[in-house]
Amino acid sequence: MSGAASYEPTERTTPTRARERAAYGHETVHAILDAGYVCHLGYIRDGSPVVLPTLYGRVGDRLYLHGSTGSRPLRMAGATPDPGLAVCVTVTHVDGLVLARSAFHHSLNYRSVVVHGTAYEVTDPQEKTSALDALVDHVVPGRAADSRPGNAKELAATSVIRLDLRDVSAKIRTGGPNDDPEDLALPYWSGVLPVAPVYGTPIPSDDLAPGIPEPAYLAAR
Repeated sequence: MSGAASYEPTERTTPTRARERAAYGHETVHAILDAGYVCHLGYIRDGSPVVLPTLYGRVGDRLYLHGSTGSRPLRMAGATPDPGLAVCVTVTHVDGLVLARSAFHHSLNYRSVVVHGTAYEVTDPQEKTSALDALVDHVVPGRAADSRPGNAKELAATSVIRLDLRDVSAKIRTGGPNDDPEDLALPYWSGVLPVAPVYGTPIPSDDLAPGIPEPAYLAAR
């Protein structure tokens, strides 16, 4: 993928419906991932599908997910002698509620990314530390350097898995309702109700020491 501006479409990343909404550009995919906080991690356990919500972070063309060393999917990703866990990771943002004149044409404006691949446990100490910093900074940029790093006990209790962005695609819907021509004269409101996240005023901890100012990276939010 070095030097490429887009991810190569594959059978798994080509939609069967609304193919015109699919996007594969690095900039588009990365922007959608970077704007989210929670991904959904899907895998097969004992022959049955499991989907778990979890935090993630992106470093270049890799996603990092973390959890307890007792987490089943993280243990499966590092199992020997055949390490690696087949997964599907998704991230979705809802940007608007699309209200059409007919119930059938109601929809959502959204941005989503789907990643297929094999996740592996991160065993290199330096990569693990960098991945955990990326997870913290993904939630609040600048926070990793403004907090105590994990100690040996905490790092030993934490597992990290990585997933390369190779089999990946984005899908985006924008615009208004797609009403049928014969419905345009119906007496029903039609349009889009925008949806957007809003950050509130930071609330300091009850036990925050006097004199510690609110970080600039929070004010920037």
